[in-house]
This record gives sequence, C-alpha cells and structure tokens, in this order.
Amino acid sequence: MQVRESLLTASHLLPDGVYLRLRYLQRMHRVLHLRHPRRFTEKLQWLKLHDHDLLYPTLVDKRAVKEYVTERIGAQYVLPTLGVWDRFEDIDFDALPERFVLKCTHDSGGAVLCPGRAAFDRDAAERKLRRHMNRNYYWHGREWPYRAVQPRILAEPYLSGPDGAEPVDYKLWCFHGKPELTLVCSGRFSPQGLREDFYDMAWNRLPLARPNHPNSEQSLPPPRHYGLMQRLAAELAGAFPFVRVDFYEVDGRVYFGEFTFYPASGLTGFVPEAGDDRLGQLLRLPEPYAERGKQ
Repeated sequence: MQVRESLLTASHLLPDGVYLRLRYLQRMHRVLHLRHPRRFTEKLQWLKLHDHDLLYPTLVDKRAVKEYVTERIGAQYVLPTLGVWDRFEDIDFDALPERFVLKCTHDSGGAVLCPGRAAFDRDAAERKLRRHMNRNYYWHGREWPYRAVQPRILAEPYLSGPDGAEPVDYKLWCFHGKPELTLVCSGRFSPQGLREDFYDMAWNRLPLARPNHPNSEQSLPPPRHYGLMQRLAAELAGAFPFVRVDFYEVDGRVYFGEFTFYPASGLTGFVPEAGDDRLGQLLRLPEPYAERGKQ
C-alpha cells in the first residue's frame, strides 16, 4: 500500500504532457504523437492540454450542468434533482422515494442504484460514495475540467426500461457540433455484462468496437426519438471540437445524461485499430498546432 501511494504521489509531480505520454504508452502500447496527432485518441490528449474552454468545468459537473442544459434545450429533458449534499451523513434518506440513484457530481463511475429500499445496502453505498468523494478524477487521465469541480452527492429518480432493467444508454459522438456516430451501451448490469455497439446516424451498425467491450449478438432497434436526440445533441454540442452527449429514452421521453469530452480518457483504443484513424479524421485541430504540441 505504501509503495502504491508513493507511486501515486510521484505521478502527481509530473507535468500533464509528460504524464500523458507515459500513460498513453502504458495503455496503448505506442508512442503518443502530440506535435502531429493523427489518431482520435492522440487528438483527445492534445485537447486536454490545449482546449481549455472555461465552460467545461460546469459541463462535467453533474449538478451544475443541469442549468446549462435547461437553458439550451429545455427543462423537460433534464432529470429532476431529488437532493444534493456535501457529505454522505447529510443525506435525508427518509425524504427519498422508493427508488432512486445516488451519484457523485465530480467524477465517473460513482453511481449507486436503489431499485427498491428492501434490497438497498446503505453500508455498501456509503463505502462506495465515500471512496469516490475522496477521489480527484483529474489525476487519472489529466482531464483538467474535473480538477476544480466541487465533490457533492446528487440524488435523481431511478430510470428503468419496460422490463424493469436499466435503460439503454445512447451516447452521441459530436464532432464540431455535428453528431457523427452513436455508441449504444446495453446490459450494463445483466449477467452477460455490458455490450457496446456503434451506429451511424442512419442507424447502420458499424464494424467497430472497443477492447473488452463486446458487441451485442444482434443489432438493436433505434430509439423511438432518435431524430430528436440528434437535434438535441447538435444544439448542446455547439462549437466544441468534440463532445459526447448522452441520452436515455424512458416511457416515450428523452432525458439528457451527461457530457463527456474525453471518452475513456482517450486511453482505450478501437477494434479494428484503423477505427482510431477514421475517427481522428473527423476531429480537426486548429492550425498551426505543431509548436503548441511540443510540451
């Protein structure tokens, strides 16, 4: 444990550019090219270092982003907030409904689901949320927008599909304000585990995957309001070079999920590997960037 903590502390001393080169080499097994980035995953690292729009910290804050989304597309697409707290011990569980979701506002992967109070393990929820509340997500992949986001615990309604399972997650990848493809995540909590499928805007399944995330056995039907999702994603994506805009469709309604500027922190590749190059062609970096990419 002491060795691990020492290594973690040492990594905090590295400048972002140096850390990302080392991390990219470790995860992707190839050199990160920042002077002339070509692949999508390389360009995401470049954006971390150079694209510092002051709006990004608000957009990755799961509580603060709701006001932005409400202003851009309307409150009807925003999940209600059941409560927000600075500490786990402040949560008023008696005021929450039978089913709810708790999540941290400042990171990823910190959600706790309560599909029913009888099955809810409050002790396990506390352990998970405390662990994530003490985590600064910035240090994992140097995603700078997360660095100053205030850690809070957010409660939202529990969403479920018609069969009671978790809803399908539709993640629209937008390049320069235009949705170009959709990543569909399904079966996240099923016995078979998460399945990922990429579709184009006409809902043709693409021969593309990410390592360790297999495709579904068969194509999935498009969401009923796929056209609406595309229009909303384009409105929310604005002029950002790249952003992933997530939606759910439940009971005939569309709900915004979150913004993601660096999927998998740009540290997970694609199968086939050529997919990284093809996506990289969609992401145009400002010119000239050669000198700026030397750090």
